[in-house]
Amino acid sequence: MANITFKGNAVTLLGNEVKVGDKAPDFNVLANDLSAVTLKDTTGNVRIISVVPSIDTGVCDAQTRRFNEEATKIGGVKVLTISCDLPFAQKRWCASNGLEDVVTLSDHREVSFGENYGVHIKELRLLARAVFVLDAEDNVTHVEYVSEATNHPNYEVALEAARQAK
Repeated sequence: MANITFKGNAVTLLGNEVKVGDKAPDFNVLANDLSAVTLKDTTGNVRIISVVPSIDTGVCDAQTRRFNEEATKIGGVKVLTISCDLPFAQKRWCASNGLEDVVTLSDHREVSFGENYGVHIKELRLLARAVFVLDAEDNVTHVEYVSEATNHPNYEVALEAARQAK
């Protein structure tokens, strides 16, 4: 498993570490309208899965904005931002920031994404910061588990992986 810290303190990640070349694991998360979303619902597109501890923090806010802004320049790339925030909080964040096209998904109910992708922080019941790029056939082409959960991911590498996955 990846070793990460949260505000300098070591934390335990639960679940299975995902590696480049793996078939993307399934998940069951909630959209802002409380409907279920699974991996199958997103298949057919290149996806950047941007995992954040909480959309209401500065780094998570910046990460969500940056991936969504940059992905539109690539075209044909879908960005999914996943956290354990309640769907209501994610919807409020999108509305208050004028970002209607941003896809935020909540892993609050089952933490199935967190477990299946190895990002569930046991001590906090939050998701660790990570980025996964999937091609249109659900193959994992890029993985980054950010070693300090309060740091930014490597945007350029993830965006290049999305370009290459097309």
